[in-house]
Amino acid sequence: MKNRGATLLVAVVVIAMALVPAAGAETIKIGAILAVTGPASFLGGPEARTLEMLVEQTNAAGGIGGKQVELILKDSGASPEKAISFAKQLIEEEQVVAVLGPSTSGETMKIKSLFEQAGTPLISCAAAEVIVNPVARYVFKTPQKDSYAVRKIFQTMQGMGVSKIAVLAGNTGFGKAGKEQLVKIAPEMGIAVVEAEVYDAKSKDLSAVVAKIKANPDVQAVVNWSIVPAQAILAKNMRQAGWEVPLFQSHGFGNIKYVEAAGAAAEGIIFPCGRMLIADRLPDSHPQKARLMDYIAAYESQYGEPASSFGGYAYDAFIILKTAIEQAGTDDRAKVRDAIEGIQDLPGISGVFNFSPEDHNGLDLDSFAMITVKDGQFVPYEQ
Repeated sequence: MKNRGATLLVAVVVIAMALVPAAGAETIKIGAILAVTGPASFLGGPEARTLEMLVEQTNAAGGIGGKQVELILKDSGASPEKAISFAKQLIEEEQVVAVLGPSTSGETMKIKSLFEQAGTPLISCAAAEVIVNPVARYVFKTPQKDSYAVRKIFQTMQGMGVSKIAVLAGNTGFGKAGKEQLVKIAPEMGIAVVEAEVYDAKSKDLSAVVAKIKANPDVQAVVNWSIVPAQAILAKNMRQAGWEVPLFQSHGFGNIKYVEAAGAAAEGIIFPCGRMLIADRLPDSHPQKARLMDYIAAYESQYGEPASSFGGYAYDAFIILKTAIEQAGTDDRAKVRDAIEGIQDLPGISGVFNFSPEDHNGLDLDSFAMITVKDGQFVPYEQ
C-alpha cells in the first residue's frame, strides 16, 4: 500500500507539472473570472472553453512574443462576492497582466473600481452599457452596446409600422440596464412604451405578466430583455395565451439552445445579434467572415457543441489583449491599457473593433444584424 501511495503521488506530481510551464520559464499570466457553473453557466461555460482553446492554440504556435501564456481561470458562479475575491487574488497575488471577464454585468460593475485603483486592464465579457459608459480608464468590454441593440430593434419596428410597445425585463443587471435603454431611447425614435414590467428572472411561469400586458389593447409588440430561462418561458406563455404580436428579444438570445427550449413558440422571434449566427451567409469579402468561420470550426471540432456568441465575447477579449501585448509587452500594465485603447480595425466575433479614449467598447451600430427564427433555425430578418 505504501508503494502504491507513492506511485499515485508521483503520478499527480507529473500531471501537475505537465500543466505548468517549466521551472524558470517566463510566462504571461492572464486572469479570467467567468461563471463556469451556476445560473449564468450558459455564458461562462462557452467563454471558459473558448479561452482554454485559444491559450492552447497560442502556446502551440510559440506563445506571445516567444512567451507561453498561463491562464488563471476562476469560476465565480455568477456571484459578485466571489468575483470581488477573485479579482483581488488575481491582481494582488497572481499579478496578472490583465483579467478577462466577468461573464455578467452585475459582477463587472462590482469589481471595475478594483481595476481602476490597481491600474490593471479588465476586458469584460458582459453586455451592459454602464460598464463602459461613462468610460473607466482601465475597463473595456467586448459585447455590443445595449443602446445599439435597442436602436436596431426600434429601426426594425419602424419598418413594421409598430409604434406602441410593452417592455419586459428580468430583475438582473442585464435586464435592468436593457430596460433603461429601451425606455430612454424610445421617444427619440417615435416609439411609445405603453407597458413596462420587471419580473423575477428565475420564474418558471410568466403567464400573469403576459395576461397583464395583453389586457392593454394598445400593445403592438413586446420587447423582452432577460437571460435564461425567462426568454423561452415568456415566448411559451405568450403563445399559450393566443397572443400573436411580434416578440423581440435582446442580443442575449443568440444561442440555438434557447430556440430549442422555447420549441414552436420561438418561431418568428426577432432579435439583434452579432454575425456569428449567420456567418456562412456572409460574403467572402466581409472582414469578419474568415475569423468567424475559423472560430466556429475550431470550437465545434474541439468541444462537440455549437459555438455561440457568448463564447465569442471571450474570443474577442483574448485577441484584443493578445494584440495589445504584442505591441506593448507585459512589463507595464499601463502600456498594455494604452495599446488596447489604440486598437483599430481588428476583426472579431462581435464586430470590427475600433477603440478610442472615448469608446472602450469599440463597436458601432453595424456590429449588429437583425435575426429571426424560421423552422427552428436562425436566419437573417428581412422586412
